[in-house]
Amino acid sequence: MVKHGLVIGMSMAALLTVGCARQPATMTTSSAPAPTGAAMRGADPGLASTSEAVRNAAEARSAARLAGTADRPAPSEFSEVRDLADIHFDFDRYDIRAEHATILDANTAWLKANANSLVLIEGHCDTRGTNEYNVALGDRRAKATMNYLVAHGVKSTRISIISYGEERPSCATNDEACWAKNRRAHFLLKRG
Repeated sequence: MVKHGLVIGMSMAALLTVGCARQPATMTTSSAPAPTGAAMRGADPGLASTSEAVRNAAEARSAARLAGTADRPAPSEFSEVRDLADIHFDFDRYDIRAEHATILDANTAWLKANANSLVLIEGHCDTRGTNEYNVALGDRRAKATMNYLVAHGVKSTRISIISYGEERPSCATNDEACWAKNRRAHFLLKRG
């Protein structure tokens, strides 16, 4: 009887350990789950990898965003600013790297000191993967960056996000050094 209870207890502990996904510290529970790369590999036809399903999901996200952000400015109203530095991401990832936390801390301090400014965070990717996959990954990168700023005191009402996926590269060479430059969150500003 004791053996049976011990086996059940160990089985439950193993299930809890395996079944609990680790979430990046910078993400909130309302954020989308991490991309699996399956869309990039085309491995699972059950995933929303068709153009119509991806388009419908994007339209639903846009409608949800617009419902709460009707008074936010259009991306065309934002401009480049030297005071906010870009951060970069690892391949197929959207978590904030430790070395970029100091960059985001400096961006946070600047945004707190310039409280009348609105910020647009653009999510970007390299050219590998489908357009749909890269737009979704760019969105997650922009959200992770926004979540970091909000967690450190910047009001979410001052922040807008957009994903360009692979469509606006900062570098056009097809090598790892260039791809690393394109995997970024880019900051634009609208002064109030």
